[in-house]
Amino acid sequence: MPNADNWQGDVLRDMRGTPPPQRAQSHGAAPGHHPAPEQQQPPQEQPKPHTGARAPVPNTPASPPAPATPPARTRRPARSPDSRPVVDSALSGTARRPRQGEPAAARVSRAVRRIVSSSAAREVAEITRTAERIQQPVTTGRQIAVTSIRGGAGKTTVAALLGTAYAHYRQDPVLLVEADPALGSLPLRLGAETLRWTTADLADIVEPQMSLLDVTGYLVQLPDNAWLLPGSQGRIGAMLDTAAYERVMVALRRYFGVTVVDCETLPAEVARVALSAAQARVLAAPATLDGITSTYAVLQWMQGLPRHMIAGTVVALTSTAPRPGIDVEAAAEKLRSTGATVHVLPHDRHLAAGGALRTELLARPTRLAATRLAAEVFQLSQKRR
Repeated sequence: MPNADNWQGDVLRDMRGTPPPQRAQSHGAAPGHHPAPEQQQPPQEQPKPHTGARAPVPNTPASPPAPATPPARTRRPARSPDSRPVVDSALSGTARRPRQGEPAAARVSRAVRRIVSSSAAREVAEITRTAERIQQPVTTGRQIAVTSIRGGAGKTTVAALLGTAYAHYRQDPVLLVEADPALGSLPLRLGAETLRWTTADLADIVEPQMSLLDVTGYLVQLPDNAWLLPGSQGRIGAMLDTAAYERVMVALRRYFGVTVVDCETLPAEVARVALSAAQARVLAAPATLDGITSTYAVLQWMQGLPRHMIAGTVVALTSTAPRPGIDVEAAAEKLRSTGATVHVLPHDRHLAAGGALRTELLARPTRLAATRLAAEVFQLSQKRR
């Protein structure tokens, strides 16, 4: 289990299955250390002079050995759910081959401009600075909640981009939690094949004495040291109450450096709890007139809340079409006037397809924008305990 002295080191050591190092003591053995039974030697009896009389035998029976304290046992669930595929086999064949985020002509033109303008060095320097911001150490796990005003705003896509960026740049474990149990698509976006345990299931299982290896046994492993906790198994009517959500998030926070939560749309109860408990919040909004109008109204409402709420909120303005119907930069400036931070995610053909996220297929502007967004959100989360 992680401790307060070397939290990240203990977590990584627990994942590798190596025992923690023994601390050297200035005098004698470490506190609480006892030699193994085969190493304990009985005291040597000193020979006594023979006097011709038998020595009296003390009439004190030997005390029985104290019973050994059994190790703490991890509670096991009474029912083990069956694994279910993320995509039904009858539907998996309908997906087309994933496309590149931008056409080939645009990629070639961008590469030529980078060579002619010598902007490659500046771009590398910017990426290095952004990566350093994401890689900052944490003393306790950071929780980042992602939500939206309505469906179709790109909320799950933003959560998947954030989780993928943190898993790529950070060395400690990263967790993605689906707190949208009705029809959440986070497992599909992250390329998971099967689902078994859900957030509601883990709320009845997790206990303080569990190790990281115990916990990850109930999660879906992803690339780059990341794990996924699904919200449901794709069934209609799945529910997640606030008590179960709080129990899971409090218990898992100490195992993972960063946790990204894909919440329900506002004003769902679990989403409100997640937003208030998180160290940073991301509000996904489509770059449309109605999306900007709704988001601006919510930000105005947040201005009446404690200052840290809107100061720790980032709006991810996603372009749903190659040519948006609004002036995106002007809309972003209007949203910034409320005190929130705004980042624009450009249109990307690969993201628009709605399948599994593959970072190598993302357009270069999308990768850069997503990395900047991840750095900004993580920086804000560091300002809150």
